[in-house]
Formats: sequence, C-alpha cells, structure tokens
Amino acid sequence: MFENLQERLGKTLKNISGRGRLTEDNIKDTLREVRMAFLEADVALPVVREFVKQVKERAVGVEVTKSLSPGQVFIKIVREELEKAMGEANEELSLNAQPPAVVMMAGLQGAGKTTSVGKLAKFLKERKKKSVLVVSADVYRPAAIKQLETLASEVDVDFFPSDISQKPVDIATAAISHAKKKFIDVVLVDTAGRLHVDNEMMGEIKDLHKAINPIETLFVVDAMTGQDAANTAKAFDEALPLTGVILTKTDGDARGGAALSIRHITGKPIKFMGVGERTDALEPFHPDRIASRILGMGDVLSLIEEVEMKVDKEKAAKVAEKVFKGNGFTLDDFAEQLKQMKNMGGMMSMLDKLPGMQNLPDSVKGQVGDKTFIQMEAIISSMTKQERARPEIIKGSRKKRIAAGSGTQVQEINKLLKQFTQMQKMMKKMKGKGGMQKMIRGMKGMLPPGMMGGGGPKF
Repeated sequence: MFENLQERLGKTLKNISGRGRLTEDNIKDTLREVRMAFLEADVALPVVREFVKQVKERAVGVEVTKSLSPGQVFIKIVREELEKAMGEANEELSLNAQPPAVVMMAGLQGAGKTTSVGKLAKFLKERKKKSVLVVSADVYRPAAIKQLETLASEVDVDFFPSDISQKPVDIATAAISHAKKKFIDVVLVDTAGRLHVDNEMMGEIKDLHKAINPIETLFVVDAMTGQDAANTAKAFDEALPLTGVILTKTDGDARGGAALSIRHITGKPIKFMGVGERTDALEPFHPDRIASRILGMGDVLSLIEEVEMKVDKEKAAKVAEKVFKGNGFTLDDFAEQLKQMKNMGGMMSMLDKLPGMQNLPDSVKGQVGDKTFIQMEAIISSMTKQERARPEIIKGSRKKRIAAGSGTQVQEINKLLKQFTQMQKMMKKMKGKGGMQKMIRGMKGMLPPGMMGGGGPKF
C-alpha cells in the first residue's frame, strides 16, 4: 500500500528537506505537489484540503522560523499531520465486558468480511489468548456459512452451526447463549453483505444489532475502492453505531486513499488492516508506523513484532548453534530460512518495512522478489536428501533432473548453487573472533550494487 503516494511525496519532500530557509513561496510549491499526490492517491477532497491547511498554518508559523533545519521540520510536520489524519494511535478492541464480548462485523458483499472474521479469531486466540466462537448470520449465502466453518477449523476456534432457514437474530442470540454456557470469551458474528447499500439490508442489520448489543461493531471495507470506501463507511455509520474499521486487501492497493480518508469522514478509527490472504495476514493499524512508511522511513517496529511472532526461534537457534560449532550449513538449512521468510509474508513484505526501500531500483527489487525465493524452494525440494547434504555432487545429469523437477533451467540451478556456496563461506566466517564483522564484509559482495555500501543508490 501507498507505493504511488510514497514515490510522489518522496520526490517532493526531498526538494525541500535541504532548504536552509522556508518561505511562503517555496512552501506553496511543495504543498501544491503534496495536494496533487494526495488526489492521485484517491484521498477524499475534504481530507486533502484540511491536511494542506494544517501543514501550511504550522509551516509558515513559529515552528519553522525558529528551527535550525526548517526543511527537516517541514517533513516532521507532514508526518505528524499524516498521523493525525489516520487517528494518531492504534485503538485496540474493547473487550472489557461480561463474557462473552460480542463483536459484530458489517460491510458490503465482497469486502472480505468472512475472511476477516477468521483472521480476527486467530489474532484474538493467539495474541490476546482469548477463547473464541464464530457464527454466521448470513442466511443468503450458504457458501458463507460453509466458508466460516472451514476457516474456524483452520484457525482452531469454535464454530456455531447455522443454516439458511433460520433468522439472523435467532442464530446470533443462540450462539451468544451457547458461548455463555461454555464460558467463551469472545463471539464474532458474521453478517450478510449486499452489493450496495440498501434500506432492506440496513433495516435487517439494525434489528440484529439491537438484539445482540455488541461491544464492538466493525465495518469491513475493501481498501482498493479508495475514497468510496470512506463514503460507504459513512453510510453504515449513519445506520449503525460503528466502533471501528477493518481495512482489507491493503496489499493490493498501491494508492492508500481509503486509509487516509476513513477517519476524517466517519470519525471512526481503523483498528486492523488485512495484508494478504493467509489467516495470519491481519495487522493492528498503527497510524504513526503507516505515516513512516508513506514518507519512506520504514516500519521497523512492525518488522520486529513480525519476527517475534512468526520466526521459529528454536529452529533458528539450532541452525546458529550448528554453524558456530563448525558443522556446516546445508541446503536443508537454506530451505528452512526460505520457509521462515515466507511465514513472514515474503521478502518484499519485509523489505517494504525497511527505511529507504523506495529508492532501490526495480531491477534490484526483482533480484530479491518473492518469485525468486519460491523458485529457490522448488529447486531445493527437487533434490535428493544426499544432494541437499552434499551439493558438490550435483553435476550435469543431476542438474538436468533437478531443473525438470522444479520447472526451471540449468542456469537457475547453477545460480542457486553459487549463492549457496557464498552463503556457506559467509557462515564459516562467523566462527571465531570478529566473526560478525567478517560476515558483514562478506555479505557486501553478495548484494546488488548500492546495498550495504559500494556503488549505486544508497539507502
């Protein structure tokens, strides 16, 4: 998300960051560019106007004139106003209620409600240590009920059965009653969606809300619909007392207009964002971290949290111990590292959270793209156990067999083996005194130009 806005703002703010003095004229030019960047990102016009007005008032005021580095202060102001537009801080779910805490999901058809129920159930179970029951009150789509049952099984939470002959209110109240008896902490209620906002749908969902009185009413909306997402959220907010928003499909949205518009238009916080199809691809929405990403400053905190949650520390420790003892680094170990990266959403997901990544040329990004890592995994999987332990035996006929088995070319097998040999050498350098420094020096030779020093673009 935000690739286009990040690129446009990056160029604009770079021009002003080195200025020794800011005048109303050069601020005016920069703000015109900022305004255009926001409009191209499909941010709602009232939000753009308010943002530009606030930045201008602060930039031409005392804040900047007293500063030693006005250009840097200008960027700080832009960052703070971005945070303010999106809500300043993450707002957690309010689950402090007599169990079960009831959470109702609302939204249009196709926004990703049912998938979000599954993801949220997994989030609450694993990160908040809550027992969760999910139920579908969507009596118009039997497939939705089946989908939720499958998701509940996948994320290992309780599922309350329902069918299309029942009334939504009866389904939800029976599920809540069941949860009380079983001492379940949270009930997530999936509701029916429509292709557009209509009176019949709103009437039904109002009746359901009144009957179950949820502590949280979350509006699920597709980020790819841009500022329309904010307008739909406003329509729902007028019908229901929404407490927050889940923004889905943010991994497919390069603009980011929805994220920057929803809070301003509805007054409701974005609490979560969906960042992929996997059941663990749901992240709490942190406006300060998102503002950093937009301005190309990265999001190292989210990256650290992801590593903490998704990396198998036991396996990583075993590999490290093996290397330090001098027992070598095999292709099986290499495959394990690739798997761990995939668990974290892939290499590009990790790189996007590092500062300055937007400055890297596309050719460099292509070399570390997720397709390359999937291909590497396929190549290693096509090798025998003996070949993975002793890659030096992989010669002509073996290479052809591995290429055929992995759907690749012999050149790609050669490339992987070369990279693996370099990594083995690097791991050997980790042993003994000053090992880490030696390893970092070794890494420089393996990376494309410009990364970790050397020629080309820096970040």
